[in-house]
Amino acid sequence: MRTRPAIARRRTAVFAATLGLLVPGVPLAATPTAIADEVDCASVPWMDQRKSAERRARALLAASSLDQKLRWLDEHSANEPTRTTFTTARPREVPPDQFTPVTFTMPVQVPCTPTIQYTDAPSAIAGAGPGVTVYPANVSLSSSWDTGLAFRKGVAIGHEAWRKQRNVLLGPGIASGRDPRSGRTSEYLGEDPVLSGLLAGAYTKGVGANDREPVQAQLKHFVANEQETDRTNSSSNVDQRALREIYTLPYEIAVDRGDVGSVMCSFNQVNHDWACGSESLLRRILKQEIGFDGWVVTDFGARHYLTENPPSLAAGLDQELNAWRYWTPMAIKEQIALGRLREADVDEAAFRIVRAHIASGLFDTPRIAAPDADVSTPDSEALARTLAEQGAVLLKNTGILPLTGAGNRIAVVGPTAANTPETGDIDASGVCLHTAPNIPCTAAAPLDAITARAAAAGGTVTYANGSDLAAAAATAADADVAIVFGYYREGEFADRPNISLDGNGDALIATVAAANPNTVVVLQTGGPVVMPWLGAVKGVLEMWFAGEQMGPATAALLWGDVAPSGKPTHSFPRSEADLPTAGDPERYPGTFSDGSIVRPPGSDEPRQVEYKEGLQVGYRWYAARHIEPLFPFGHGLTYTTFAYDDLRITTGKDLHIRFRLTNTGTRTGTETAQAYLRLPSATGEPSKRLLGWQKVTLAPGRSRTVDLTIRAADLADLHLLQYWNPHTRNWTTAKGSYEITVGSSFDTTLRDRFTIR
Repeated sequence: MRTRPAIARRRTAVFAATLGLLVPGVPLAATPTAIADEVDCASVPWMDQRKSAERRARALLAASSLDQKLRWLDEHSANEPTRTTFTTARPREVPPDQFTPVTFTMPVQVPCTPTIQYTDAPSAIAGAGPGVTVYPANVSLSSSWDTGLAFRKGVAIGHEAWRKQRNVLLGPGIASGRDPRSGRTSEYLGEDPVLSGLLAGAYTKGVGANDREPVQAQLKHFVANEQETDRTNSSSNVDQRALREIYTLPYEIAVDRGDVGSVMCSFNQVNHDWACGSESLLRRILKQEIGFDGWVVTDFGARHYLTENPPSLAAGLDQELNAWRYWTPMAIKEQIALGRLREADVDEAAFRIVRAHIASGLFDTPRIAAPDADVSTPDSEALARTLAEQGAVLLKNTGILPLTGAGNRIAVVGPTAANTPETGDIDASGVCLHTAPNIPCTAAAPLDAITARAAAAGGTVTYANGSDLAAAAATAADADVAIVFGYYREGEFADRPNISLDGNGDALIATVAAANPNTVVVLQTGGPVVMPWLGAVKGVLEMWFAGEQMGPATAALLWGDVAPSGKPTHSFPRSEADLPTAGDPERYPGTFSDGSIVRPPGSDEPRQVEYKEGLQVGYRWYAARHIEPLFPFGHGLTYTTFAYDDLRITTGKDLHIRFRLTNTGTRTGTETAQAYLRLPSATGEPSKRLLGWQKVTLAPGRSRTVDLTIRAADLADLHLLQYWNPHTRNWTTAKGSYEITVGSSFDTTLRDRFTIR
């Protein structure tokens, strides 16, 4: 338990007869008449900060009635401790005309329990209105490969949540990039489980770092929640080895290395078992194998049932999000009476929730009295810009960047360059973030920043929004350099139909490139994009959904005021036909019992999504199938060049990977040096895997011997040398020859071997 600063006493009015418990200073009523009195929270056993979170939680539950314990099992009744009237919500499979809500009462909670408010916050505080900082999407964060930056983002998001009266953060999200058409690709942290898990862990530690502003972080959506299509009624059918190595591993790493209070289970089934009611997923994998000691909450209305065997409460679920829906206090009591549940199941769920809230400081530091109107500050805006700059990826550069010289005539083309939505409803602010949840964002537009930066160098800028291809071509032809913006939008609730640009973007770029040989493309997408025009342009800068500071960040990178250093954490395919799920409807979007991809009329059967590719996800797919991606995982250029040589491997308690890195260019630059590991062939791994990385900054002409040390704890906790053995049902280290390769991307340049006997 983290120690918390002492705080002033709080006094809480309670109704002792309703509570049915003895609290110092409050006599137990002899009649049902409610007696209001004040309780000195300093004298309540569960408020004694000298005791562990576990002892405090046990004390609270020992003083609670069954109904008060049950209150913790639903968001509304748990988080509003003095509210007594609740109404059930409609289960998803029940038609609206067949649902009758039930209103019931519960006793107020035991005294000195906190008011709690959850918030979605993928990269900004959702539902809090304006006055929050809109940071770049997490796909950008992952492209920085920087756990320190992830921590800083978590700190900033946690602070803004607290000042907006939120104290449980429903994020970050983790998925494994099975198909980049997934509508929530931009919210997640890439296709490698180790990198994703470490970044998520660092983010959660940042969220919970400030003891004076306690906010609890959550991981979501557990697990194999890799598409929005039929996300609430589909089954992700995946073998046990791929489930561990690809899909649950990042959660395990984030739990081990982070500060995770809760995990949100996903809407979907996994292997025909609803994730939020799966004993295999929640109790065996998450709580026993991974060792997670926090609490599990449903996604909004995710299906789970008390009538299943075992009931979802006994299977490892602890709380329903939002209103009572599949659980009610009455239904749980009925299952206890039938012998299908025990009061101990209620105790366990309530204990996990209460212990986590105490450990996070939610009991000891009350929410502020009212939310701040504006929590954005110059420091948060500076961090938003840093995140955008560090996550941007220079995918192609044939000498066009950085922009140099005085007096250049620059053409800027494309609707998302400006904050003037002349073409439909899309402009720069429309690509701040994903489309849902809808977070108000007014971006600092790239056009404004580019115009100011060009003027500082004595240049001029002309603009065409791109709605008229002939006008765009004329604007580009009359310039020394053309900068054309391409975008696509994505978000929760729907997958993308493709990973091509929206808004006729491919035709616009091709037109501009035909008119001006010095064309640079700036991409604003949530993930990989196909580029049929790539050979016709001289530069490609991927900015992702870059948040409110996209304009200044874009201009700084184009002129080299900041050198790009990001590397994508998704493989970019040459065409959609190269995707792991392409050409097989059983893999995506999944099929129904009649073999169709279209849901039969009136059917409530789950869509069956077959994860036939197994371990071949992301870069593993391209390597195993000998498919050359457009840009490999980890590829990224900067304004200098680097050379690798002299690789040496030393084994022992720790694993040391030493090599020389030299800046062979003419300016200082930062390289993310990457190491990959190929396991012995007998393990059946489809390809090498990411082992570790280190960011190194070197002046021109300078060299450094990089010592990439993989500690013994890392080797064990991250399962770096191991594979999941489905026969022994355990992580296993194989005997044999291991190959380590090192370089600037998945396409590594150096290699060496060591043997485990």
